[in-house]
Amino acid sequence: MPDSTPPSQEITPWHAVKPEEALAALDTSRESGLSQEEAKRRLEKYGKNKIPEPPRRSAFMRLLSQFHNVLIYVLLVAAFITALMAHWIDTGVILGVVFINAFIGFIQEGKAENALEGIRKMLSLRAVVLRGGSRHDMDAELLVPGDIVFVKSGDKVPADLRIVRAKNLRAEESPLTGESTETDKTPDPVPEDAPLGDRTGMLFSGTAVTYGSAAGVVIATGGDTQLGKINRMISEVEPVTTPLLQQIGRFGIRLSAIILVITATFFTFGYFFRNYAIDELFMAVIGLAVAAIPEGLPAVMTITLAIGVQRMAKRNAIIRRLPSVETLGTVSVICSDKTGTLTRNEMTAKTVATADDRYEVDGVGYSPEGSVTKEGARANLDKEPVLFRLLQCVRACNDSDIHRDESGAWTVTGAPTEGALVTLARKGGLEASAFPRKDAVPFESEHKYMATLNQVDGEMLLCVKGAPEKVLDRCRTQRSKNGEEPMDQDFWDDAIKSLAEQGQRIIAAACRVMPDDAENIDPSDLDGGLLFLGIVGIIDPPRAEAVEAVRECREAGITVKMITGDHGITARAIGKELGIGDGENVITGAELEAMDDRKLKEVVLKHDVFARTSPEHKLRLVRALQANNLLCAMTGDGVNDAPALKQANIGIAMGIKGTEVTKEASEMVLADDNFASIVHAVEEGRTVYDNLRKALLFIIPTNGAEALVLMAAILMGITMPITPVQVLWVNMVTAITLALALSFEPMEKKVMERPPRDPAEPLLGIYFLWRIGYVSVFIGGMALLAYKLMRINDADINTARTIAVNALVAGQIFYLFNCRKIYESSFTGNFFNNRIAFLASGVLILLQLVFTYAPFMNILFGTAPLEAEAWIYPLGIGMIVFLVVETEKHLFNRVRQKQ
Repeated sequence: MPDSTPPSQEITPWHAVKPEEALAALDTSRESGLSQEEAKRRLEKYGKNKIPEPPRRSAFMRLLSQFHNVLIYVLLVAAFITALMAHWIDTGVILGVVFINAFIGFIQEGKAENALEGIRKMLSLRAVVLRGGSRHDMDAELLVPGDIVFVKSGDKVPADLRIVRAKNLRAEESPLTGESTETDKTPDPVPEDAPLGDRTGMLFSGTAVTYGSAAGVVIATGGDTQLGKINRMISEVEPVTTPLLQQIGRFGIRLSAIILVITATFFTFGYFFRNYAIDELFMAVIGLAVAAIPEGLPAVMTITLAIGVQRMAKRNAIIRRLPSVETLGTVSVICSDKTGTLTRNEMTAKTVATADDRYEVDGVGYSPEGSVTKEGARANLDKEPVLFRLLQCVRACNDSDIHRDESGAWTVTGAPTEGALVTLARKGGLEASAFPRKDAVPFESEHKYMATLNQVDGEMLLCVKGAPEKVLDRCRTQRSKNGEEPMDQDFWDDAIKSLAEQGQRIIAAACRVMPDDAENIDPSDLDGGLLFLGIVGIIDPPRAEAVEAVRECREAGITVKMITGDHGITARAIGKELGIGDGENVITGAELEAMDDRKLKEVVLKHDVFARTSPEHKLRLVRALQANNLLCAMTGDGVNDAPALKQANIGIAMGIKGTEVTKEASEMVLADDNFASIVHAVEEGRTVYDNLRKALLFIIPTNGAEALVLMAAILMGITMPITPVQVLWVNMVTAITLALALSFEPMEKKVMERPPRDPAEPLLGIYFLWRIGYVSVFIGGMALLAYKLMRINDADINTARTIAVNALVAGQIFYLFNCRKIYESSFTGNFFNNRIAFLASGVLILLQLVFTYAPFMNILFGTAPLEAEAWIYPLGIGMIVFLVVETEKHLFNRVRQKQ
């Protein structure tokens, strides 16, 4: 196996050493690079420059793993029992549900395993390399540590590089760092503890060069690159079981144990104390087991989750893994990336400051819709000469433009910051007309400004924009409404500080009137004789809907934490605007690095804004929250978010701007990239859980009533009031019709005003057990009473059993309407807002009529047609059940209100 450790790796990180030291450590030369022989030797030693592919499970093993699920086990047990009873139709139906579930899971898991493949596809395919003193265009997989690689604007970086030479170099690293702006790159070393986004002497595999050119020495390839480390983190993250599956697992084990104990007990009792024949007793116990197992429950739960998926999709939340639907209703913390999730990932000019005034800018993104205002009124450029000149300057000194794409959305061609300045000029009333350019000094990281010579309104104007400190150094005077006046350095220092504290990136503008015949920019033209015009504050603004969504989360008991790779001052400002954190405290990546896991576990509960974070930090933060027994959702769109998304209880990826890697690592994808859609998804998640509990509250008393009828018969030593095959009929038809109706129940009032449920709480609490217990006894007892009355009145056994079965079903139909509201009266709100409940009841009534009167059903199930007056038993029992449960709910609510 190749040794992936780069040669001569020093203790000092590569970004902290000088280029010459890096070249010496890697035993290479910037003039000639590696020889072909040495490159071949290193390729054999370190392996190809590609992400290692972990061994994949075969398709058969992936399919087999789909059956390793408690829900599936319950179905298989039900299928086995029905097969023992030779009830092949029901066996086929149950097994059909099992295989459909397994097939869906098989397809989804196959998609999930493509997450690592998405990272591999991010690697560059070709690279320009210096070998033996000559440049070669070659397959990027053949790169080795020590190779000298050349990159230019538009290139994808093929490996992790230590820059040895650069000209006007900028790189777009947001997929890796989460930063929304381009990063200036130079060969200069930076401190050892510099976070990933501040390592300006490095270029990282999979990122893109947006401006300039550079040469760099390869310091890491394949799995040793930053991208490779993220890949390794994704592959090492263990899948997290959803709270629902954990609860169903516990419920299934307990239910199985209870059924085993009860059947064994009653078999023993019937054999020794009631003198049943062994075959009759065996069928009675089988019937008891069939009665106790809720065969339809797994199918109902699967369909309820599927309906939740459909509802969420209509609200722009696409669920990739079915059990994750309910998880959203359980989360107590949402960790969100900033760029593109809480913000628009579109740079926007928000403030303009001149020597006389400060202007606010309406609108967001690259759309020119909006205006420049002063004290709430739109600025009139005819009366604002300083603002007018500043807008002309930033528009003329600009290599970017904005336009509508095919979807009609405004987008930028060029640098995002320059796009924001073009949009600002358009909002201020400056049309899109170009200013003829004679000459230009491109932006370079060394001097941090750009200058152009343009024809503007009939005069030759030297326009300059760039970093405030660099532009101010070249100005002796400033423009005000009174004309040209001496520079007020203190005023501008305060203005810059004020905007910076709001998280805005500052761009300064200056100009100089040149002779009409000027054709070129001389270096002397830029030395100290410029006229300072003002500054522009630019920011990646929060989504307007995200502010409201954060507030709704807070009301629902959900904490929102912002974890970003951006600078602390920007993170604090955006957090304050969104209502995340206290607007003061920010924890940086460097501080996280210094914390052990115990300290981090404490800090993560006290702070909500984290800045300059790396993929490792995001992963640690999610694990720290989970160590505090908090269920955590993580949102993101960059490759750097993928490990944390996979670790979180539910990972949420952005559908529009998210990378394929994050989508494949997530459980949910937001189709509109809107944080507010998460709140809607939480509502639906809580509704799904409510409906699942309603289904349990409905289905289990059905089984309980049947089981109690059979247990009472064994205790009393009488003939079975219902047969095993009749038990199965009741179980299946009530689950398929009535229980499914509860899956369509709309959201209850105040669902977002209650705190997240504790994932450790039992699926069936004390109140649920009380309800299930007394309803089971009541329905079972009434059915047994109806059977006994029919027998007393000389009805034959088949007729009495038909009455008992219909009594059980009628009790369930009326009880369905009790279950539509767990605690409130069933008449609260709109009683008719679930048409499916009425439709399902009608279908079940038709099925029972067929069960009762169809001759072939009489033969199959041992039933008999009933006289019209006999129906008074089932109808009366059903109405009594409904009234009793409604009365109990009313009394319970009165007691709860008093408490």
